[in-house]
Amino acid sequence: MFGVVRRRVASSSLLKIRSGTTRVSPVLEKEIALSSGGCGNIRNFCHITPGRWISSKPIRDIFHQEASVQTWKRSFSSDNGDNVDVVVPPLAESIEDGTLAKFLKRPGDRVNVDEPIAQIETDKVTIDVPSPESGVILKLLANEGDTVAPGNKIAIISRSADATTHVAPSETAPEKPAPKPTPKASEPEEKKTPKVETTTTEKPKAPTPQSSPTEPQLPPKERERRVPMTRLRKRVAQRLKDSQNTFAMLTTFNEVDMTNLMKLRADYKDAFVEKHGVKLGLMSGFIKAAVNALQYQPIVNAVIDGDDIIYRDYIDISIAVGTPKGLVVPVIRDADKMNFADIEKQINVFAKKANAGTLSIDEMAGGTLTISNGGVYGSLLSTPIINPPQSAILGMHSIVSRPAVVGGNVVPRPLMYIALTYDHRIIDGREAVFFLRRIKDTVEDPRRLLLDI
Repeated sequence: MFGVVRRRVASSSLLKIRSGTTRVSPVLEKEIALSSGGCGNIRNFCHITPGRWISSKPIRDIFHQEASVQTWKRSFSSDNGDNVDVVVPPLAESIEDGTLAKFLKRPGDRVNVDEPIAQIETDKVTIDVPSPESGVILKLLANEGDTVAPGNKIAIISRSADATTHVAPSETAPEKPAPKPTPKASEPEEKKTPKVETTTTEKPKAPTPQSSPTEPQLPPKERERRVPMTRLRKRVAQRLKDSQNTFAMLTTFNEVDMTNLMKLRADYKDAFVEKHGVKLGLMSGFIKAAVNALQYQPIVNAVIDGDDIIYRDYIDISIAVGTPKGLVVPVIRDADKMNFADIEKQINVFAKKANAGTLSIDEMAGGTLTISNGGVYGSLLSTPIINPPQSAILGMHSIVSRPAVVGGNVVPRPLMYIALTYDHRIIDGREAVFFLRRIKDTVEDPRRLLLDI
């Protein structure tokens, strides 16, 4: 458009400039109106001063008033008039797709804005898909179990539809008559099927070469059912196998007398609940002991990155939590700056979110040391696997009353086996044993935490 103006001005055939007064030729004005695509009001399009090119100061007047209307829309919806397409929202930077676990709403159900209508299961967390608009669900565009990516359409919502009038009768109607005529119509065909079966006997041989030699497909048997793995379970399996293939893992063990820590808990549990509103557990004592041990053995808090060793001056403790959907590992940030009450409160928050499946990816990212408490399930002894990219994992086990020698006498004591699996490429046996020994000394005598000895 400005090219047309410049050519008109340069030719001076249509532009007339008079001293004192300046105006644009009507022919030029018409040409501008046509080249602007009918932009409506074009008044004050340009101000021309003698000896200067056309100024574009008031160019904002070219556009329609409608152009100033806000055109922002939700990133997980696309508007098609009365209908709104519900699309998969962005999952995370490191997650490209997910599995549509289940629909929380069905066709004909009325939904409100931001009300969850579906759940998408990713490698780490389960994400809700909220409704972009209030209305009635007209149709579901995906099936449960499908792999979906951000931007994929999964449902259509109508703003003006009535939930009572649209109970998806079109969907229920074809389902009932469809199976009824098929058996009758298929009866004469069943007599012809043996001939077809003879020709298709060679087809089952096709899928056999597709099966992996490392994971063979087992033949089906009676009283068995095949269920696909969830994305979370597949991710956990992949990470643990990668850990075994990457790290030079070695495990060292020790035994802890839990008498003093359990007595501390029994003496102050009521006062602790009254002041802080949470119960005093044993996990906070082990986290404080692990923090103290990491400060004495910083190599356990380090990690290998290529040909370098990264020493981290912060301590983030990961807590392994088992859920029905799989293992999740939320992270307690800056555990070295927290007291017993802060740690217990954070553990309670993570436990509730883990059971509800609402843990975010950020809450599980990072971590410098993982603590796994298999003792809550009755585990007596185990060799935990390192959680990449960390260099060690501390395993707690069940407390069992066993005979112990105290002051030359054999007495029953509540004892716990603890295990430390570490990456032998960066941590030597000396540092690993000293680290585990420090945890043992601190748990058996919690007063060391107060005196820092």
